[in-house]
Amino acid sequence: MNATALIKHTQAESNLLDRYQSSKDGLAGSIAVSALREAAVEQIRDRGLPHRRVEEYKYSDLRAFMKSAAPLAAAADEAVAKAILADQNSYGDLERYQVVTINGVFAPDLSDVDGLTGEGVVISDFNSALKGEAGAQLLRSPKSAANDGVIALNTAFVQGGVVISLAAGVEVSKPVELVQIATSEGAQVSRTKVTLGEGSKLRLLETFAGETGNGELNAVFDYDIADMASLATTRLIAGKVDAARLFTTIATIAGEAEFKSLGFMAGPKFARNQQFIEFTGEHSEAKIYGVTMAGGEDLADQTLIVDHAVPNCNSREFFKTVLDGRAKGVYQGRINVAQHAQKTDGEMMTQALLLSEEAEMANKPELEIFADDVICAHGATSGQIDEDLLFYLRARGIPEDEARTLLVLAFLSEAIEEYGEDDVTDGLEERVRDWLAGH
Repeated sequence: MNATALIKHTQAESNLLDRYQSSKDGLAGSIAVSALREAAVEQIRDRGLPHRRVEEYKYSDLRAFMKSAAPLAAAADEAVAKAILADQNSYGDLERYQVVTINGVFAPDLSDVDGLTGEGVVISDFNSALKGEAGAQLLRSPKSAANDGVIALNTAFVQGGVVISLAAGVEVSKPVELVQIATSEGAQVSRTKVTLGEGSKLRLLETFAGETGNGELNAVFDYDIADMASLATTRLIAGKVDAARLFTTIATIAGEAEFKSLGFMAGPKFARNQQFIEFTGEHSEAKIYGVTMAGGEDLADQTLIVDHAVPNCNSREFFKTVLDGRAKGVYQGRINVAQHAQKTDGEMMTQALLLSEEAEMANKPELEIFADDVICAHGATSGQIDEDLLFYLRARGIPEDEARTLLVLAFLSEAIEEYGEDDVTDGLEERVRDWLAGH
């Protein structure tokens, strides 16, 4: 027995281990998948939940936040899901396909995919795929997060999701919205696997609807982007909920490919959006954006690792955060440049606006460079509203509250607009206004 196995488990950790024992027979997967689940549970038993003594969780102590662990969500209630879906409209009149899951289970009857599969797209249930010969390949972990506790939790308990595959050369004409609906108070643990064939193109909108009470939400999105393919994702993490919201992106980018993402967070008591991006082919590009708003005593964490494992690739990371009340914001970003990854161009910037004296922001940008012919830079700023700009607007007859709203909106909109997906910009900026109205 190693030393880590002697740790004293918290109530939540004990509940998680008990949850696995009581539910493992009902979790889908082949023998190889079951072995991966057992290994993940052993990691939880030995290490516990991620805590502040784990460097990557120094500012977002999940062990301290999770006092208990709810059981896995019950079977889906389709009638309730229909009502939630009818009320959910994050993108207004934007024409889009919809792929719906209920408590992690793919719901083709509620999905709107007419014409999508005719474009060379295959959509299937994640649980069914786990039972196949290649099921274990769906539970991969990035090398830069081999021992990540949130991914281990997902591997142990994943109970659904979808697999989306695009054939070579397919360009989907409309965005695909993946709507994950929760109809019970249990924990929601899901994975989405997206595979883009050579030269294919997809826009993915990731939204979450319904309430899960005291149950945590742990969602992993695994993107495999082939040569000359293009993927743009918009992740909307919203809603005032007290349970943990945990999101993970795993992305591998082949040659001459493009990956672009925006993570938008506002509302959860504890939210962590972590991304692990790896370049596996040359002459590719990744653009990663983040917009975060937190108030009260909320904690919002944006964590990012970009691995430049091959030469001649570009990455841009641009994150904006607004904090009010006693909220805490976290940005942890690292660019890794391998020894042979010459001609790398990587830039990272994080900026925070604090609306109160008690708000806190932890900025931790890092560069780890082993090559000599590179262009890499990072920057971080934190500050308050510019009183001169506020005075300028008020001197022109704009009320103070509206003037502050305009300044904060302009601050956040820089990242939203640079993301460049114009048809989602208005909806996201409206959510900024709604949040500001409550703060």
